[in-house]
Amino acid sequence: MGSLIKCYKPLTSFRFSPPPHSLLRSIQFRTHSSRTFSFSFSRKRTLCCLFSSLSSSWPLINDKVNAGDGAITSSLSSAELWLYNTMSRKKELFKPKVEGKVGMYVCGVTAYDLSHIGHARVYVTFDVLYRYLRHLGFEVCYVRNFTDVDDKIIARANELGEDPISLSRRYCEEFHHDMVYLHCLPPSVEPRVSDHMPQIIDMIKQLECYNIMPLSLTSFQILDSGCAYRMDGDVYFSVEKFPDYGQLSGRKLEDNRAGERVAVDARKKNPADFALWKSAKEGEPFWESPWGPGRPGWHIECSAMSAAYLGHSFDIHGGGMDLVFPHHENEIAQSCAACRDSSISYWVHNGFVTVDSEKMSKSLGNFFTIRQVIDLYHPLALRLFLLGTHYRSPINYSDIQLESASERIFYIYQTLHDCETVISQHDMAFEKDSIPPDILDGINRFHNVFVTSMSDDLHTPVLLAAFSDPLKIINDMIHTRKGKKQAKRIESLVALEKIVKNALSVLGLMPTRYSEVLQQLREKALKRAKLTEDQVLQKIEGRAVARKNRDYEKSDAIRKDLATLGIALMDSPDGTSWRPAVPLALQQQQVAAS
Repeated sequence: MGSLIKCYKPLTSFRFSPPPHSLLRSIQFRTHSSRTFSFSFSRKRTLCCLFSSLSSSWPLINDKVNAGDGAITSSLSSAELWLYNTMSRKKELFKPKVEGKVGMYVCGVTAYDLSHIGHARVYVTFDVLYRYLRHLGFEVCYVRNFTDVDDKIIARANELGEDPISLSRRYCEEFHHDMVYLHCLPPSVEPRVSDHMPQIIDMIKQLECYNIMPLSLTSFQILDSGCAYRMDGDVYFSVEKFPDYGQLSGRKLEDNRAGERVAVDARKKNPADFALWKSAKEGEPFWESPWGPGRPGWHIECSAMSAAYLGHSFDIHGGGMDLVFPHHENEIAQSCAACRDSSISYWVHNGFVTVDSEKMSKSLGNFFTIRQVIDLYHPLALRLFLLGTHYRSPINYSDIQLESASERIFYIYQTLHDCETVISQHDMAFEKDSIPPDILDGINRFHNVFVTSMSDDLHTPVLLAAFSDPLKIINDMIHTRKGKKQAKRIESLVALEKIVKNALSVLGLMPTRYSEVLQQLREKALKRAKLTEDQVLQKIEGRAVARKNRDYEKSDAIRKDLATLGIALMDSPDGTSWRPAVPLALQQQQVAAS
């Protein structure tokens, strides 16, 4: 089995280092259009990144809409994206290493259990970044790994009497289902640790041979002193050999302590030294290596796999804030020690999901799995909830927040469904320059908010709030007497619908069919209320009888009883219908808290 070159090809050449030769089966790359591209590997060939597979057909929000003396002008082609860089601790203008192309690596899950909504926040956050970069016209190679070799996986497999790799493979598939539910696009490639042992072993061999000494911020001198050392079949990275250790987290070396996913081991030269290779133990999976049978430590895998697919120099490395230390700090140390050209331009991290102001995590036992949440709430309501707080801020999980998200997403889709229905009833050719100036002004305002909020470090809460105006205009045109008489009404509805739908697409909130998701939202609301639709319809019928008999006290009581359970009644000339709403008790709690 051949080894990799000493310093992997940088992104500027748009090549990957070859995958392990055991993977002569093809690796598949998937794109947003659901097309699949398959490639086989050989010893002598590297793999070109499929930037070109990301087509330009992605819907843009910069299409011009003509109207009289003005038009929606697009600034997207020249829009400046600013991202907060954890390394510099400030927002920076995004400039890719190669014009028009972006390499992005996001640390994936350790696959030993169902994913929780803390995981959901990570991958929804980077899905939005992925979508927006593509929306801006960048060709993105998005790599997201699976950790399928790890202490936690082995421990769980032993509990269940299952093969660790088999168990991990099963939970990788469960994770894929969760991502589909949440409308997260598949990444360009999803490498797994178990498939990349040659790359990992090769990088550890480099760390044994070399050490670096910085001469300046951009240049290093290679020394033959070694950053890695062996102990009884284990290999550790010596943090003291890396002068800039702590640059990402801001932690001083003397402040670091073992135990934070850095094993306590009295044999280590420094308590903060971390394992690169662990010798095989009874009942554990292992691979052959120059140090004997064993398996890799946690941190080395991402350094090796990101280098294998993006090179040592690429644009964005992301993950949850909990990965800043020790994982990403250790990645920087070992990547820079392995290759002097190692350079990540932007380190991007999302904030925690908290429960009662405490980080949600499996280790603390205060977590809700994605499956548990979407059993009661629609996945798109969960996605909206996660996007309702800026990605770097903590977000507190609560029923009231999810109920509010469910109510809001129902309103958005009902409005668009009604708009689609009205438009479908009019088969007419639209005149050029036909949108009234006041409607055009509203569309332009929304467009400007879209550009400014998304380009300002993905400020999704501002954009979500901005939906209110175009949705209100649509509803007025559909349901009010004055709106129905609006000049160029259908043309205006078409333009408004288009810009709202395109913005929803960039946020990953655009469903396939409005009617389907509206019905699903109703079903979830009924489940939370512990009611059937027949029971709700019976109550509506009973209320109608009470109103006919002028028994308004009973009529109001029925409405209130349903409102308490999260079922809101809507009266119209066509009769009474119902929609999901925030339960009355939760509304009252929210008012009291504020």
